[in-house]
Amino acid sequence: QFQLVESGGGLVQPGGSLRLSCVASGLTLSWYNISWHRQAPGRERELVAEISRIDGRARYADSVKGRFTISRDNAKNTVYLQMNNLEPDDTAVYYCKARAVYEYWGQGTQVTVSS
Repeated sequence: QFQLVESGGGLVQPGGSLRLSCVASGLTLSWYNISWHRQAPGRERELVAEISRIDGRARYADSVKGRFTISRDNAKNTVYLQMNNLEPDDTAVYYCKARAVYEYWGQGTQVTVSS
């Protein structure tokens, strides 16, 4: 059974940091393009960051450039999203996705940025 499990979400004050993790079971993440997405209440799900399986290059949504960093640890079969200088608008459920011929989604982890 293929499964992605996100963790690391929580409540943080504006300006704070969180690191999200996405751990895979049943699939080898190095074979996939991995992306993080988020969905806030009443809004569509949006791409936050993506890392290529071929060359490891990353791309980011304009709203998070310079604050978020996506990385992968193939030995741990895990992808991370380091989020710094968080803002209230970053509040959302964050999902990871693995994409090749098929795509797989995790169940999401809640991030709340509030004072």
